[in-house]
Amino acid sequence: MTVKQNPDAEIDIIEPDQSVAEIQKYLQEKQEAYAALDDNADPLVRARLQLDVAEALVGVDRADEAWEKARSAMQVFINNEQWQAAVESCDVLYQTAQPASLTALAHGIWLAVTYPVEPQLSINLLGYLIDETPAAADGAAIAAITAHYIADIRAAEDQHESLIFLTQQMLANVAEAHSSVNDQAAMDAWMERLQLRDPAIFLPRLSLVLGAIVPADKWWFDRDVLREKLPG
Repeated sequence: MTVKQNPDAEIDIIEPDQSVAEIQKYLQEKQEAYAALDDNADPLVRARLQLDVAEALVGVDRADEAWEKARSAMQVFINNEQWQAAVESCDVLYQTAQPASLTALAHGIWLAVTYPVEPQLSINLLGYLIDETPAAADGAAIAAITAHYIADIRAAEDQHESLIFLTQQMLANVAEAHSSVNDQAAMDAWMERLQLRDPAIFLPRLSLVLGAIVPADKWWFDRDVLREKLPG
């Protein structure tokens, strides 16, 4: 299953080791580019620059401003069926550490699992969910096995081995924290007990986990409408 993505829709990424001065320079460049747009500019171009600005604002501890810009950009991407960029927006929203950041994470995970976006990004978001979930809760196991499943079915040949190794480690760490699993026999029994072998079982359970974060009447988009946009 594939979804066409605009090849020009990639969002610039700020590396975690960049200095504040470098981020400030990047922020200024993106703000100037945004200010130079005319009234008839492509909404997607505007939204991409907004998200670049938002990411830089997170890097200089201006999270309130970052939230508003990333949230606005996300809606533009959703409206234009740019799922990868919409998930990246949710990632930035989560990084702002605002009161609704966990809600943004749930939205990003729903999009990342529903649509075949880049697997590393999907795995990153599921990793955040693991971090947010108590060790004894089953939700972390469900997130970890979903990350492993996505790595297996979506990773390109040149990244498959590394992503599978990563998600296997995620799953092992969750199993150890959840039930003190420390060998293969215990892992096999744990996966059977939690029904983590069949995506027809664990993916609906992930939906329940996300539903516990975001009540049905609080979603920012209509999930049924977006499901209808999936390729046949």
